[in-house]
Amino acid sequence: MAGAGHETEETPGEAAYRRIRADVLAGSLAPGRKLGLDGLRAIYGVAIGTLREALFRLASEGLVVAEGQRGFAVAPVSSEDFREVAELRLLLECYAVTESFAAGDLDWEGQVVAAHHKLAILERRLLAGEAADATQWKRYDREFHQALISACGSVTLLETYAAAYDRFLRYQMVAVVFRGAVAAEQHAALLACALARDAPRAQAILRDHVDGCVDHVVRGGALAPFARRSPGMASVTPEPNVALVRGR
Repeated sequence: MAGAGHETEETPGEAAYRRIRADVLAGSLAPGRKLGLDGLRAIYGVAIGTLREALFRLASEGLVVAEGQRGFAVAPVSSEDFREVAELRLLLECYAVTESFAAGDLDWEGQVVAAHHKLAILERRLLAGEAADATQWKRYDREFHQALISACGSVTLLETYAAAYDRFLRYQMVAVVFRGAVAAEQHAALLACALARDAPRAQAILRDHVDGCVDHVVRGGALAPFARRSPGMASVTPEPNVALVRGR
């Protein structure tokens, strides 16, 4: 069959969508930033019509806000919204864990172990005070949590969870939060639960894990500078997020 084995080439619109989305999730485009189309065109190198399509798509995901005639802005952040996003993540993940633990086979166990191995190595480096790339750290965290639920048997559930996780991830990247040994210990405990197929205990750990992250961010006031930022403040130039994360 002609063309078999070749991936479909990404369109300029899809590429722009993915790049802007990645910058929003990473915090490089900070919460509240106004997204002027001319400035975006200079940065991402695509036509204004293509940018509008990408921004409306991101607005449907809750990552960008359409401001009527004023254009677009990166969605703001707040402690209230963070808690709502966290509850949605927990609702989906706790259900998916039960289904995945019941259905997971030996190959699934191997995927979970491998995902935790990478995450644990990076967490040990963070705990030792070494510098680490925030994007890599959160990628490994995401891969582990997704591996835990990957055998749930529902593509729709996995897609919905991925969207909720990304909104949660944006808060973590904005706050650049690493809770130290407690988070690493919870990940290790989740691995043990997966291997033992102990879904009820995993759900309890997940609740502590996610709620603990939210409480850490809110109590620490990490969202306050962004909550005060006016959506009209301008620039579309991606601000460098904290690139190095240290254990704390």
